[in-house]
Formats: sequence, structure tokens, C-alpha cells
Amino acid sequence: MTADSPGWFLGGDTPGETAAEPADAQAPAAAPRAARGRTRIVPRALRQIVSMVTAESLGVAANQVGVELGDDHGRLALTVSTSIRVVSLQRVTSEPALIARTGGTILARSAQSQTDIRRRVGELTGADIGTVTVHLTGVDVTRERRVR
Repeated sequence: MTADSPGWFLGGDTPGETAAEPADAQAPAAAPRAARGRTRIVPRALRQIVSMVTAESLGVAANQVGVELGDDHGRLALTVSTSIRVVSLQRVTSEPALIARTGGTILARSAQSQTDIRRRVGELTGADIGTVTVHLTGVDVTRERRVR
């Protein structure tokens, strides 16, 4: 199954089971089973959740984040492409402690965002997240503001 095929994620039929006939249909029915519901998260909604979580983690706008969904041996694989918000090089040169105050180096922040995305998307969707790949496509330099 691919990420774009119907039912690939949360609620799709598993091999050997269809919505009309469960895999254990030949087994004698001891007692009627309680009807259970199903929750589906369509790929479009999942992409929006991932882009908003990524944007929050890296300090960019959600519309700057691209998301690809895939399969990682039965778990959800996420690939995000985005820029990252950074302070100007001039300001970092004049104030080296600023790197630690803003979350660390670009690589450290990217690695932390992978952990944040995996945890937060899992919490929000209930999905079993496998790999999270972050592709940094550029930088968004924040303007300095004077404190009055």
C-alpha cells in the first residue's frame, strides 16, 4: 500500500480482513461482539498536523513546511522539508552565548525537532511514528528588535 491509497493509515483493512468479513469468520461465535468504532485520519489532515508541529518546533510558518508520508515497516515515516529560523550571523559573532539561548546550533535544533515531531504527532494522532527525516531547505533570519 502507498501513502495515497485509501485505507493505508489508521483504519484501513489489514491483509486477510475486509470490512464485510473479519479474518476469524469461520470460528464459532461464542457471544456477540460489541460493535467497535473506527477513527480515520486522512493523509491531508495528517500532513497539516505534521506541518504545524514542525513549524512550531523550528519557528517558521506552517505554510513553509512540506510533508511526505510513507511506510517504515508498518510504522508511519515522516519526511519534512522546511527552512529554520535563526538569528543573524553578525549577532551571533558579537554575542556567542546567544546560540545556547536560542536552542543550540542548527544541527542540534534539527535533531531536537525530530524528537519533538515524533512525540507530538504521536500524541495528537495516536499514530506509531517510525522515522522522522528533517530536510532543512534554507534559513529565515530573524530581525533584531530593540527592547524599550
